Amino acid sequence: MLAVGVLAIGSTFASSLLTKDSPKSAIEPIKKVEPQFADGKISVVFVLGGPGAGKGTQCAKLVKEQGFVHLSAGDLLRAEQNRQGSTFGELIAKCIKEGTIVPQEVTLALLKQAIVEENLKGATKFLVDGFPRKMDQALSFEEQIAKSSFTLFFECPEQVMLERLLERGKTSGRTDDNIESIKKRFRTFIETSMPVVEYFEQQNRVVKVRCDLAVDDVYSKVKEALSSRGI
Repeated sequence: MLAVGVLAIGSTFASSLLTKDSPKSAIEPIKKVEPQFADGKISVVFVLGGPGAGKGTQCAKLVKEQGFVHLSAGDLLRAEQNRQGSTFGELIAKCIKEGTIVPQEVTLALLKQAIVEENLKGATKFLVDGFPRKMDQALSFEEQIAKSSFTLFFECPEQVMLERLLERGKTSGRTDDNIESIKKRFRTFIETSMPVVEYFEQQNRVVKVRCDLAVDDVYSKVKEALSSRGI
């Protein structure tokens, strides 16, 4: 009897909360937030691959020959880090040095701002390089900004990437082009970015390209990948 009594009291209490005087927000469903760009408005290709896979080199060729706008998440973060008065500069610097991932709110805000600014100039084709690096970033980008067309994934042996990064470190001036940071970045990529690749692959939204080849050979395969997806 006690259980029935409690249930009856609980039902009465719940009913009292749903009177005509209750605020509408208590019973109305939460409205879905629409992304900044509707499907088909812009083309976004995520470019993923381990550190040193050659993403930047291939993106530069696509910008020059195919009219893409190249947005490197890492470059945007470094620029924000160096911007005088930046609220997030110190946080970004720490994450880059330690090879960890910058909070997604910061990266998403920078990417959204860059895409909107370029779109106002007439750009519609974007290469988003080095992003998303985690599942929450992938989902948030597509919810808030735009649905990606597909992910271009550069496959490269770790030893090849290591050699490339150490060579680049001789002249790049980047604080993360050292053996300790590189190894941390490799681990972070495998643990957090590979699940993103696998997620999009299940949706048939990944094109893989081997990049331990000559630059022009890799580029030929990249162009074939874009053509196969109608871009």
